[in-house]
Order: sequence, then C-alpha cells, then structure tokens
Amino acid sequence: MRIREFSAELWLPLPPEELFPFFANAANLDALTPPWLNFKIVTPPPIAMREGALIDYRLRVRGLPLRWRTRINLWQPPHRFVDEQIRGPYRQWIHEHTFEARDGGTLARDQVSYAVPFDFLVHRWLVRPDVEKIFGYRAQELRKQFPKRP
Repeated sequence: MRIREFSAELWLPLPPEELFPFFANAANLDALTPPWLNFKIVTPPPIAMREGALIDYRLRVRGLPLRWRTRINLWQPPHRFVDEQIRGPYRQWIHEHTFEARDGGTLARDQVSYAVPFDFLVHRWLVRPDVEKIFGYRAQELRKQFPKRP
C-alpha cells in the first residue's frame, strides 16, 4: 500500500482558543465541504467531539454514493486533533489538524496521510486533484468565515 501525504496551512486572524470551537463543532464540516460532494452528516446531533467519537457521513465522489465513518483518535483542544477514516473510499485516511498561535492569529495546518486502491491508476489523475480542490475550497471558506480584521 502506497501512503501519500498532503499538507496545507492557512493563517486565520483569531487565537487558537477562539478558533478551535469552530472546528470542534462537527456541523461546521458542511460549510467547509464543497457542494459538489453532496456531503451530509448522518450521525444525529449534537456530536460530542472527543477521543473515540464516531461520525458518519454520506457523500458523492465523482457521482458515486459513498459512506464514510470517521473516528477521532486524538483530541487536544485548542491545539490539535486527529481524525481517521475507519470506513470509506480510502485504504487509509488520517487527518491531523494543528492550531499554532502566530502573529496575533492562528496558523492552521492540515496534514493528511492517505492511500487509495489502485493508486497507480487513479492517484495522479483523479484522487490528488480532488484532494487539492477540496482543501482549496476549505481554505476559501475559512477565509470568508474568518476575514482579516482591519
């Protein structure tokens, strides 16, 4: 199994203590997920975010309906959490979110380790471009949600 890495970072104008609650609310995933994925959380609210929490989603990737289950493996507010796909389209998806105080705001980082079936056929042309578009959309929406202060 070939493990791929993806990372992104974005500076946001709030300290980690004020920013983290947005990420701690699973309902906000809707706002950060591109509409073309038809993303829907199916776990009934409220979802208590903590180590061991399970969250179920439905989405469509390139028109294919998928179910996805995430487990929160690490929960360290307001600085870090890690979620892992335990059911879904990837052979592995481990997503670490970190929040570091920087320049009067927060440097939010995403580090994803992932693997896909048939990597040699689909990664370069389908999966990697999709991952980049999804995180690009996420950054755009976070900038709208947390605009720079004058």
